[in-house]
Amino acid sequence: MHWRGCLPKAIGSGLVIGFLTGLFGVGGGFLIIPALLLFLGLPMTVAVGTSLVIIVVNSAAGFAAHLGSADLDYRVAAAFALAAVAGSLPAAKMATRLHADPIRRWFAYLVFAVAVFVVVQALLDPAAAG
Repeated sequence: MHWRGCLPKAIGSGLVIGFLTGLFGVGGGFLIIPALLLFLGLPMTVAVGTSLVIIVVNSAAGFAAHLGSADLDYRVAAAFALAAVAGSLPAAKMATRLHADPIRRWFAYLVFAVAVFVVVQALLDPAAAG
């Protein structure tokens, strides 16, 4: 990794993704991984791990910023988080046995499907879209 060339790209990408996630109130994982792959040239496995660290830090900052004003259901958050951890542990073990190319392809399909879903929801019910 050549930090002189990578650092400006990382800062620029981070600013854009941070702005978009703050503006739209969405998690940035689906934007972070493509940025790490396309702009910084990281391998898929490194991009995934790096993305997870970025998401933890970004989520903690967002949580701290909204702590006083956000209505939270801690029971739902705890149940969802525990279920997500329970699902991610076996998936992480399984991922070590898979090739990176199919994972990258299926991740792209998932991002595309979510984008189509969001567009269809916005077209069907513009008031609910924000």
